Amino acid sequence: MARWEIKNVRVAGVAAAVPRNVIHTTDFDFFTPEEAEVFNNTVGIKQRHLASDDVCASDLCFAAAEKLLADLKWERESVDVLIFESVTGDYKTPPTSCLLQERLGFSENCFTMDIPMGCCGCMYAITTGGNLLSSGCVKRALLLVGDTALRMGSMKDKSRVPLFGDCGTAMALEYDRTAHDIVVDFHSYGKGYEALMTPHGGFRHPITEESFVYEDFGHGIVRAPVHTLINGMNVFSFAISKPPKSIETFMADYNIDRDHDIDYFLIHQANKMIVDRIVKKLKLPLGKVPYNLEEFGNLGGASIPSLMVTRLREQLIKEEKTLLMSSFGLGLTWGTVWMKSQPMIVPELVLV
Repeated sequence: MARWEIKNVRVAGVAAAVPRNVIHTTDFDFFTPEEAEVFNNTVGIKQRHLASDDVCASDLCFAAAEKLLADLKWERESVDVLIFESVTGDYKTPPTSCLLQERLGFSENCFTMDIPMGCCGCMYAITTGGNLLSSGCVKRALLLVGDTALRMGSMKDKSRVPLFGDCGTAMALEYDRTAHDIVVDFHSYGKGYEALMTPHGGFRHPITEESFVYEDFGHGIVRAPVHTLINGMNVFSFAISKPPKSIETFMADYNIDRDHDIDYFLIHQANKMIVDRIVKKLKLPLGKVPYNLEEFGNLGGASIPSLMVTRLREQLIKEEKTLLMSSFGLGLTWGTVWMKSQPMIVPELVLV
């Protein structure tokens, strides 16, 4: 079982940055006004922040990191681990984490790592960074999680374009022997990989002339093999079945009462239909399930840290909170993280 009880690690702070540019659902020319209204009501995404073509995920993460480091008052040379989680890195090589180490002015002794795990990315980063810190050999880690996902797809793909927004986040972890355990539970379902994928561009299917040939799949879905695709029905079926079962098993294993032992359930903001179905299946108290989907869209791995910044900032600053996080996406992968947060530094949302 891929489960860890990460000891001696606390979340010291979290920050998020988004582009100033806002696109409303009604702005998309492939939607009629009636279709836009239906989309708003069912998928639940009314607007999203979109970066210009010259802004990368690393730029948004950098802005979030700069603000968080300043508010934490961390010395740059004190950061021992830098993890960059994104499917939209600056280059295929070198790793973007190496570029950010130099850009942020971190020591040459800093351990750097890229993780391209999509919507579960924040949890992968917490698991990796937390386990690196737990022994006390290193003391501080900065987890940068973000994507500029819109550019991965076809602008003619009605099934994908309206779903995603752009965001970069920073989460600071620190070695602390008084911290509560962070418990992580992970699963993978590689058989379903074709539900979320970019068919061409890797070494299995390198770029060719055919990679840029558009095909009309009907229902407003027009894309080429170089573009990322979403099989909506497969993703929906996966998201409302496997993650809820894992959450139930997890809570049973640790004797967690959903009504009394958890302050907030942070569920990956994929779309309203999925989140609502998970909430209903698990009988979660609505007041404990914050949303920011309507304002930001699906932010991939940055979804949960952005939720902490935009919806729970005041609560996380003031007092300890017990959080249960659930993410699901690329791979296909899904996971659960349970943690008791001490009061932390949470800057206001940064606009880039």
